[in-house]
Amino acid sequence: MKLLILGGTRFLGRALVEAALERGHHLTLFNRGQSGPDLFPQVERLTGDRDGGLSVLAGRHWDAVIDTCGYVPRLVHDSAELLANAVEHYTFISTISVYDDLTTIGIDEHSPLGTLKDETVEEITGETYGPLKVLCEQAIDEAMGMRSLHVRAGLIVGPHDPTDRFTYWPYRVARGGSVLAPGAPEQLIQFIDVRDIAEWTIMATEKRLTGPYNVTGPDFHLTMKQMLTACKEVSQSNAIFKWVDETFLIKHAIAPFTELPLWVPAEMAGFGTVNNAKAFEAGLAIRPLTETIRDTLEWQATRPPDYQWRGGLTPQREAELLQKWRSVKREP
Repeated sequence: MKLLILGGTRFLGRALVEAALERGHHLTLFNRGQSGPDLFPQVERLTGDRDGGLSVLAGRHWDAVIDTCGYVPRLVHDSAELLANAVEHYTFISTISVYDDLTTIGIDEHSPLGTLKDETVEEITGETYGPLKVLCEQAIDEAMGMRSLHVRAGLIVGPHDPTDRFTYWPYRVARGGSVLAPGAPEQLIQFIDVRDIAEWTIMATEKRLTGPYNVTGPDFHLTMKQMLTACKEVSQSNAIFKWVDETFLIKHAIAPFTELPLWVPAEMAGFGTVNNAKAFEAGLAIRPLTETIRDTLEWQATRPPDYQWRGGLTPQREAELLQKWRSVKREP
């Protein structure tokens, strides 16, 4: 398969390239050339910009395109219009944040989608991110005549993750000692290893699957406690989990999902209970959690010692919160 990837050098894009090469596909990458310039020297690279710099794609033909970096409907519309007659199939990396009500348990692909009062808005915020992705999906469907697949991804984790929204936990637990564990131990969580979503996306593109698929894992109920326990087992640390309830966390203005990755208030249960059966029925397979944790730890160890974390609590903030929690609970 001749495959065009918009992006292809950061995190999921990088994993998609690796998966496609493993399966013997012929690749072309289109991006601004600003990240990973030395990656994949064997692959054709076209340099351009989604905002007014698509001309390098004109007159070319591929079997399919995978769009890893579409966030603004206007720009996604431009790429889809240009490629409508140049590719047979368009795969778009979307998000489970497209859904309107993430307080709902068991959201599936038919659940209501988010909307924007002003559809000309292009600023990406926590409130606009999901609805903007909805408009991107719609722009692609219109241009491609429904020859499109929308990969509604859950939280993507694993090696090369620039967000630290999972990496924090394996690293923090490996350090040992008293670990602030957020919310209820039995709170359900979901995420997917970047390599697993990449492999499924390439396979789904080969099969020309169309429509939306919720692509997240696992295919069983995973709790925060089980995940943290797995981190401890992999790192063989002496971590002791101190479960701090969400009322305390909210009172102290702890940001869900960023300062304490994977944790959201109980009312946002939809984040951890998305119905992913359709993707598993279509061949999604996930690796063992312990493998994701181990590989994430090994990759984290290659980062500079002075790396500035983008997610998670600083040691000082965690210690401060644990001290306050002990005084509330009257623990020694």
